[in-house]
Amino acid sequence: MEIFDDLEAEQDRLEAILGDLDDVAWAAPSAAAGWSVADVVLHLAQTEEGVVAGADGSQLRDRWVGAAGTLDELMDQWVQAERAGPAVVFERWRTARRAALSALRQADPQHPFPWAAAPLKPRALATTRLAEHWAHGLDVTGPLGVPFPDTDRLRHVAWLAHRSLPYAFALAGEPPRGVFCELAAPDGTTWRYGPPDAESTITGPAGTFCRVGARRLAPEESGLLAAGPHGPAALRVLRNYAA
Repeated sequence: MEIFDDLEAEQDRLEAILGDLDDVAWAAPSAAAGWSVADVVLHLAQTEEGVVAGADGSQLRDRWVGAAGTLDELMDQWVQAERAGPAVVFERWRTARRAALSALRQADPQHPFPWAAAPLKPRALATTRLAEHWAHGLDVTGPLGVPFPDTDRLRHVAWLAHRSLPYAFALAGEPPRGVFCELAAPDGTTWRYGPPDAESTITGPAGTFCRVGARRLAPEESGLLAAGPHGPAALRVLRNYAA
């Protein structure tokens, strides 16, 4: 299915980039605060292993469930506890990402996998994994000056950001709002999400929209146009992930 193929392509791109890095680059600071490039890849490995662990409907590792602290804090603790050399981390992620993709492809489409905020069906979980690999790809490539151009795979990330707006509004203590997003795709076409007759709108480049949703770009610095009674609030709470 398309989402699984696109997830694989996004991971293939990242694997090719990581395979060209030397040990100095692996140890370099990433754009994820407090994490090196190796730490980012370790985090991706750990979460891909979480996908595999959830394939039979079981809960994720005990540290994911019922532990004290925010999800970000738990992920950081997990990374700190399992740091290893570049070769070990790289192979761990390569193994985990292939096993996770296989589990998602083979799962019953209606079978929910346990995940951070709520169980997700295979296609939805594959979309979140694509969004996370893309966002962390930015964290790796940006500081190293490695090219990481936008692709049409961002349509999944943009869809996820729009689809998650009710959740994002709820986290902010606000009711859901109708928002129409009209985004310029990397290939020059236009992607549209939401009801066209909504009073509130967000318009601009899709890559920028996705970066705001990934919290890699501040809304006020994005240049995106948020209009209507709830457009600015939607842009402020926008997210491509659950936490």
